[in-house]
Amino acid sequence: MHRRIQSFLVLALIALVPIPSSAQQRAVPSGKEQIQLSFAPIVRKAAPAVVNIYTKRLVQERVSPFADDPFFRRFFGDGSPFGGGTRKRYENSLGSGVIVRGDGVVVTNHHVIKDADTITVVLHDRREFDAEILINDERTDIAVLRIEVRNESLPYLEFGDADALEVGDMVLAIGNPFGIGQTVSSGIVSGLARTEVGITDFRSFIQTDAAINPGNSGGALVAMDGRLVGINTAIFSRTGGSVGIGFAVPSDMVSTIVRSAVSGKPLIRPWLSLGATEVSAEIASAMGLDRPGGILVETVQPSGPADKAGLKRGDVIFEVDRKAVDDVQSMRFRLAVHSIGDKVTMSVRRRGKVLHIPFALQAPPEIPPRDTTVLKGQNPLAGAKVLNLSPAVAAEVGFDESEIGVVAVEIARRSWAARIGLRPGDVILGVNGRKIGVVDDLEQATAQPSDRWLIEIRRGNKTLRVEVG
Repeated sequence: MHRRIQSFLVLALIALVPIPSSAQQRAVPSGKEQIQLSFAPIVRKAAPAVVNIYTKRLVQERVSPFADDPFFRRFFGDGSPFGGGTRKRYENSLGSGVIVRGDGVVVTNHHVIKDADTITVVLHDRREFDAEILINDERTDIAVLRIEVRNESLPYLEFGDADALEVGDMVLAIGNPFGIGQTVSSGIVSGLARTEVGITDFRSFIQTDAAINPGNSGGALVAMDGRLVGINTAIFSRTGGSVGIGFAVPSDMVSTIVRSAVSGKPLIRPWLSLGATEVSAEIASAMGLDRPGGILVETVQPSGPADKAGLKRGDVIFEVDRKAVDDVQSMRFRLAVHSIGDKVTMSVRRRGKVLHIPFALQAPPEIPPRDTTVLKGQNPLAGAKVLNLSPAVAAEVGFDESEIGVVAVEIARRSWAARIGLRPGDVILGVNGRKIGVVDDLEQATAQPSDRWLIEIRRGNKTLRVEVG
């Protein structure tokens, strides 16, 4: 009797022992539907709109044995007195693209088609088409192509709302990695609004861990509703292969560029017309803010849209149309996804108050006129094409809109300017002690004969002084 009671108690105690949660979660599928869960319906819808892009570029190679010798290049530049010559060959490259309109409009990356002499688009059904470039925007690394199709509508992907994405959302990456054929990989959104990635000028990337490899560039990042939310652009890798850190240009930026391309209008970004800096922890503490974030307005250009909107030095802009901005890059991105003539609302902290200020988007002005000039004569800058910086020109060449002065945009081969090492993008600050403000100043300064020349140049964040004589 006692043994029976003991056995019963043991069984009761065993029943009370908690079963590990992992065991509770493991279960045999209870139905066919649970076994067949799949991304296949999304892929079936999206894959036909993703294309392969092949480019061909004719290049010339020097075949002189001294062509790349630094000693000989120092004295003879690109020419060699020892014979030799050049030979021509074709370079081929491949990438991916996405059809975004049934009439044959295709989006890809700028770097996929850069300097290409011919561009071929290969559809999902293996048909091949020659493509023309509608827009090739280096600053966003987005290019828009058109292929000629007749009497049919091609499969295409509709744009989704990249702003609706959240970290953790599932996404698919579709492209042609390593040229092996169309490939689909899955992952999640790992990060949003990545502005610290220095790939393009307008940065607010979607980060994903979906496998992206060489050849995926220009391919589709697709949300679970089958819509296009990004164009895969770059990866972070030390080996060249995917390590789970990929970046895509959001669909709202891509759709803005496509609208401009289809309309035939030039792609013009709105003029910010103010100088600002990121609100760091130190700045936030000094201003009495509860946390860092937003951008602090440092300068406002007179008569610009910021001035007209009533923005003031010391304002902290923290939102554009209720979307957070934490640095100048995110601010520029939020404006760039809109068109000239649109209005946005900027949320601003000013002296402890929050203001919502309408901001009308307008094109950057070309003041002063660019006055494009090729410098000539007996001076070290001969052979350089220069022009005046203005907000419009600064936007074109990727400078800050507040930059002023004279910038070199082209350097003739074997010219004096090439020999002293002048580069496109250099801003010429002074010649022989004379300050250069506009092209006319530069022409007058270089027209004066001199045995010795002192040229002052700004290259990026550095100031260089070149002495010739």
